[in-house]
Amino acid sequence: MTVDLQFSLAQAMAVKGDKIALVGTDDQVLATKAPHTVVRDLGGKTVLPGLIDSHVHPGAAMTEFDHAVPEMESIGDVLDYVAARARPLGEGKWVEISQVFITRLKEQRYPTRDELDRAAPKNPVIFSTHPDASLNTLALKLSGIDKDFKVTDGGPGYAEKDALTGEPTGILRGCTRYVKVVSSDKKATEEDRYLRTIELFKAYNAVGLTCIADRAAEPDAISRYQKMRDAGDLSVRIAVSEHVATIGSLDSVRSHIRSIADSPLRKDDPMLRIIGIKIYLDGGMLTGSAYMLDPWGVSKIYSITDPQYRGVLLVPPARLLPIARVAAESGLQFMAHSVGDGAVRTLLDCYEQLEKELPSGALQATRPCITHCNFVHPDDVKRFAALGVSADVQPVWLYMDSRTLAAQFGYDRLSRFQPLHDLTEAGAILGGGSDHMQKLGARRAINPYDPFLGMGTAITRRARWYDGAMHPEEALTREQGHPPVHNQQRLAAVQGTSGGFPGARQIRRFIVVDNDILTCPPEQIENTRVLQTYLAGKLVFTAK
Repeated sequence: MTVDLQFSLAQAMAVKGDKIALVGTDDQVLATKAPHTVVRDLGGKTVLPGLIDSHVHPGAAMTEFDHAVPEMESIGDVLDYVAARARPLGEGKWVEISQVFITRLKEQRYPTRDELDRAAPKNPVIFSTHPDASLNTLALKLSGIDKDFKVTDGGPGYAEKDALTGEPTGILRGCTRYVKVVSSDKKATEEDRYLRTIELFKAYNAVGLTCIADRAAEPDAISRYQKMRDAGDLSVRIAVSEHVATIGSLDSVRSHIRSIADSPLRKDDPMLRIIGIKIYLDGGMLTGSAYMLDPWGVSKIYSITDPQYRGVLLVPPARLLPIARVAAESGLQFMAHSVGDGAVRTLLDCYEQLEKELPSGALQATRPCITHCNFVHPDDVKRFAALGVSADVQPVWLYMDSRTLAAQFGYDRLSRFQPLHDLTEAGAILGGGSDHMQKLGARRAINPYDPFLGMGTAITRRARWYDGAMHPEEALTREQGHPPVHNQQRLAAVQGTSGGFPGARQIRRFIVVDNDILTCPPEQIENTRVLQTYLAGKLVFTAK
């Protein structure tokens, strides 16, 4: 499947070194056979370009370095884990749970302060879903969060208070930075991190991924990638969006961005390149803090009591504009975590203002991006293409979280949730990713990084624990949702170029799969198995 502009299908290809020399019929390709050519008959299997995940966090490799973390599907599972961790740690040691989202728990709510107290009465406990969290009494005390607590560092967020007593409920919105966690996990060496990151990248190869975008990389991770590249240990190409904190003086933030633009990794490199920066503009839909145009509504699921609550905007527009401007002026792709339709509109307004202020074409040349885009107002759909803004979306969230979102917002309001068809028809550039955060295992990970699950979901709009399809009118067609087509769109979002599988003599990565995903039943796309993965002409994965 060449996925050229005509969506051409071919019988064979000739590979020489790290390039594809020819794509065509069996006779055309076999005519190029030389004395030492190796001929491989795939027996009717399908060849696709290597896939790109436009949004991962490779720090996920370290999640279970200290101990295995069980699956948690209920509040009972969470409390059992807290109690089991507290016993061997001993009194006073922190128990941490990170990124176990309430949308994916059967009860669809946060564990309460009292529940965490009962599970570990003599240990501080934090159930964190960054940037929000639920804390027990001892964790609140050690962090100095009481009835008089206020955010004073100029950043966003607040601690929820009981309406009757004024005491903190234990739930923090957008300000987990105030929690004084002292990790109880054993410390990893740099060698540990290096080896486990290699293991993670091999796991990515096993599902057909040959290129990833680290969306919020820290300097130590970037340095690690450089060492891997120089040692020949990289089995994926990496596009880096370096994380930039937005709290602090505006001058220091801008200085940080300019220093990133001066990095030698800004130069073209086939394996590793810094493409831009990443900031956080709002909270999350999985945690109840995404910034929405309309109120969330009072909710037991998210512990929301204010009927006018619209979520948390982490960076005010007046501060967002100069930060995005210096990124564009420095030639960096600007990306902001923007989940709610309010955050998406805020960032589109910012890009629109920059389009007016900067020289013609300067903003679009940097491929400005909005990551997640889980909710998009219909009035904003056409603005993506008009401004040259790419949308970095995670279809697997629809698979994982539709049940809870339907319970919270109702079916009608969810017409704004991942409007993939409307965005595509309007000419927006879509990048497909997973936002993989923790654990290895394509389906057990938080979030699952199996690209075929994501692509199947984009086509069927079907979710676990949810009957029927979630607004099937927003499904992508087989061609639009086909992994190579998304590969083409992902490449545009990640690398600032509009090629996907460019055809003969250019592509250097491809995969062999066991399924014809153009003709199989749509619900079987997610079961596609990768048999081989090639990068730069080298076999980096073969199925046992």
